[in-house]
Amino acid sequence: MTDLPRKAVVRSAKLASVPLGFAGRTALGLGKRLGGRPAEMVAAELQARTAQQLFQVLGELKGGAMKFGQALSIFEAALPEDLAVHYRTMLTKLQDSAPPMPTSSVHGVLRADLGTRWRSKFESFDDQPVASASIGQVHRAVWKDGRDVAVKIQYPGAGAALMSDIRQISRVAKVAAGWVPGIELGPILDELRDRMAEELDYRLEAESQATFAAAFEDDPDFAVPHVVDGREHVIVSEWLDGLPLSRIIAEGTQEQRDTASQLYLRFLLAGPARAGLLHADPHPGNFRITPDGRLGVIDFGAVNRLPDGMPPEIGPLLTTGLEGSAEDVLEGLREIGFVKERIDLDPERLLDYLEPFMAPFRTDTFTFSRDWLRGVFAHINDPRQPNYAVAYKLNLPPEYLLIHRVWGGGIGVLSQLGGTVHGRAIVDELLPGADLPPVDE
Repeated sequence: MTDLPRKAVVRSAKLASVPLGFAGRTALGLGKRLGGRPAEMVAAELQARTAQQLFQVLGELKGGAMKFGQALSIFEAALPEDLAVHYRTMLTKLQDSAPPMPTSSVHGVLRADLGTRWRSKFESFDDQPVASASIGQVHRAVWKDGRDVAVKIQYPGAGAALMSDIRQISRVAKVAAGWVPGIELGPILDELRDRMAEELDYRLEAESQATFAAAFEDDPDFAVPHVVDGREHVIVSEWLDGLPLSRIIAEGTQEQRDTASQLYLRFLLAGPARAGLLHADPHPGNFRITPDGRLGVIDFGAVNRLPDGMPPEIGPLLTTGLEGSAEDVLEGLREIGFVKERIDLDPERLLDYLEPFMAPFRTDTFTFSRDWLRGVFAHINDPRQPNYAVAYKLNLPPEYLLIHRVWGGGIGVLSQLGGTVHGRAIVDELLPGADLPPVDE
């Protein structure tokens, strides 16, 4: 594999190959069915081939296209099982791996950022990457002072590729915007573009990681590796051993699932409360259970700066919703921009639409599962449901973009883990303004 395809026309053609390829395979499948092959066998073959192509195209493109794939890999838990079985393996791979860049490119980035004598900064450096992500890959090394370190190196051309993907996504989104009366996509796309531009500068990521590391120094529940060196395209961090959540999702015991789920949910809310930052890339590849039982956290390229903690409106709104005050929920959502003034929306249907998202906090403990998440998606995406149209009347204020991303992605990961969490206690402790009503006996 060479460096990222940089020209927009090349990347657009590759992105287009996914739906076009599926269309071609569907036609082929129809021919096979007419030829007498069982429909189930043909469908399974189509899904397996489509999953393979999806991984290859998104993984090779990296950039924004692979970020989309990583997000999709979180939500495979919501797919019907007969579909998910074919996509799960391929999409989950995107959480931890992608085709590596050539060694010559790796050395070129290190030379440009660390200097021509970059090797003198290390006792040893492994040219084979241990992990690959959307805009960079990670190598294991030993720093000059003897510390084991992880060296994250950005793909050459990542900036151009990422911005090209955002432009392509924006074009599609602007067409779709005309079909969604409640949402204003312009500010959201601007915010997305700004956030993606930030992720390209590893110096900003180094600052965010250092803030998290200081906030969780010697914490009994969480481990954040310290930054050793941070440059524009290279970041060196202390090595963090542990069992990735993706492994626990695939083969963990129930005890491991419960522990990981509890720590994972706590961390997502503890970040804003203690560091003034929200870790905004919740996919399982960024979390691991360390040998001493803590939740290790890596990759701080995507963060939401919340110096005063989570927005103060969220806790009271959750409390109001759990109390069943539909009118107050609608009014509260209007005040913060989730429902535009011009939009007519029935309060009871809105509350019914939101119920699955409040359900984990109606009881002292809640078990997330793939079946539960599939039910949530059916509840909000089934055109036969009376509240189906509610989604098309809701707006997403740009300042809530990453919070929405984290909450949605976090639910997906928790549903993959299948663990039981004490969600009410976590929310009461860490979400400002939350005063949840007593549990119904």
